[in-house]
Amino acid sequence: MVAAAPPFPQGGRVADLHVELVAADRTVWSGEASMVIARTLEGDLGILAGHAPLLGVLANGPVQIRSTDGDSVVAAVLGGFLSVADDRVSILAEVAELAEEIDEAAARHDLEQADADDETTTLRAQARLRAVELGR
Repeated sequence: MVAAAPPFPQGGRVADLHVELVAADRTVWSGEASMVIARTLEGDLGILAGHAPLLGVLANGPVQIRSTDGDSVVAAVLGGFLSVADDRVSILAEVAELAEEIDEAAARHDLEQADADDETTTLRAQARLRAVELGR
């Protein structure tokens, strides 16, 4: 078994992750981050530098990225995959929207108008609203 490199290199600074958040139609966010929090079908994950390799199926919900400059990036993600290897995090989503791109009133309206039988619209509206709340 090979030991993972410690997250604190010389100088005491936390090592960075390179993160790519990509939707089917565009790159939503790309950059260096200190932490990523995402929800998979197995549960919520917190990812820091040195994390073990991982491949997971994303659940509908928010993804939080703490960039190295201290900003918090929040996106609503609907389906897809998350891959972690060698301090690189790839989030490949079917649909992804940054919290600041979401029209909160429209998302609330979509949730109110969704039929009980329309689970997809309900889940999408709920994920979008959770992202807006976390992005505040």
